[in-house]
Amino acid sequence: MNITSDVKDAKLTATVTIPAADVDAAIKKAYRDAAKKYRFPGFRAGHAPRPVIDNMLGAGAVLAQATNDLIGEAEPKVINELDIVPVKAGEYGELENPVADHEDFVYTIEFQLRPSCELTSYDPVEIEMPPAEVTEGEIDAQVEMLLGYHASFDDADRPVAEGDYVTVDIENVKNAEALAGEGRMVVIGSGSLPAAFDEGVTGMAKDETKEISWTPEVEGAEEAAVKVTVKAIKERTLPELTDELAKEAFGFDDIAAMRDAVKIELDADKTSKLPGIKENRAVAKLAERLDLEKVDEDYEQSVFSELGQNFLQSLAGRGMSLDTWLQMSNMSTEAFLADLHRQADDVARESLALDALARKLEIEVTDEDVDAEFARAGVEDPEASKAAFVAEGRIPAIRDSIRRSKACDWLVETAVVTEVDEYAKADAE
Repeated sequence: MNITSDVKDAKLTATVTIPAADVDAAIKKAYRDAAKKYRFPGFRAGHAPRPVIDNMLGAGAVLAQATNDLIGEAEPKVINELDIVPVKAGEYGELENPVADHEDFVYTIEFQLRPSCELTSYDPVEIEMPPAEVTEGEIDAQVEMLLGYHASFDDADRPVAEGDYVTVDIENVKNAEALAGEGRMVVIGSGSLPAAFDEGVTGMAKDETKEISWTPEVEGAEEAAVKVTVKAIKERTLPELTDELAKEAFGFDDIAAMRDAVKIELDADKTSKLPGIKENRAVAKLAERLDLEKVDEDYEQSVFSELGQNFLQSLAGRGMSLDTWLQMSNMSTEAFLADLHRQADDVARESLALDALARKLEIEVTDEDVDAEFARAGVEDPEASKAAFVAEGRIPAIRDSIRRSKACDWLVETAVVTEVDEYAKADAE
């Protein structure tokens, strides 16, 4: 198989030539398959000769099947050979004629690729990180979280404010069926409902009714509206931490022992999480340098689909449906999709930024790198796993992942870090 290609505006057009010997083999296989699949009077299954098959089915039909088989088998090889990761299925050029005996077969296929972007700077990034040592502010925040398990919820004789737990009746006016219900408990400012809903309910009094409308942040979405009646307003109050409460509620001798235990737990948590935090912040900072106004729609949609599939698989692994998760999270379908699109845009920008950095660093991926990646995957048979990826045309995706990982390693190693006690900073503000 011979492949020539040309790239223009993130579209790669490949001209594929399949040699006559492979064409002949595909035609023979197509006739064998037809002989087994259909019944031809006077012949045992699988033994009808080609003239009989042509007379019954038509030569064009069998040659068309051979053509489709050849193209389908060649596509993963084409992708592997070109070392590309298309953002959607390839589009084939118009085929004037099917394959023919003893002749090479030539066709074209066009792949949409990720855009090739540049960064405004390739210097090491500057990021802020929490101190490696546990701070008093972090201990305070964790203790407050623990006290939350013993919080009281008291009726508030005032209008709704941020952080309140509000019982509401929600009537769908238009395009908001998922939010409708009586006696729903919502937490104002939690981010689980549209921001316009929280803003609309804030300031309402008990027994007040109000119509709230908004347009979901999803392309093509229609305006949604609900009628809300506030039934109850409760504010959350934390108990005062005393030696007695530390002992009775949490099993510690006193407050000091409780804080010591929290510090030990936070220290272990930091040790495991700080590397990931550093990587995430470094990559996010790099993405801010991406010289790109808007992410290509096809690429964003491919990332969106992948994120959605991964999330659904995660829910299925927990025995949960998306509808159940949305109800438990008090989130509408529109809000979920809008959030997923925002995540897809972020992930796409980060990936494109790492691609640009990898090109600048001239990072190469060797066959040994690929083999090592499969060895690290923890599968029972790395060679069999690699063979499956080759057959499916997924090796370029592995190479992409390795290339980005190497770029990310450089990014993290060279990052200029400033330690900031974020809890103390928040208190000061």
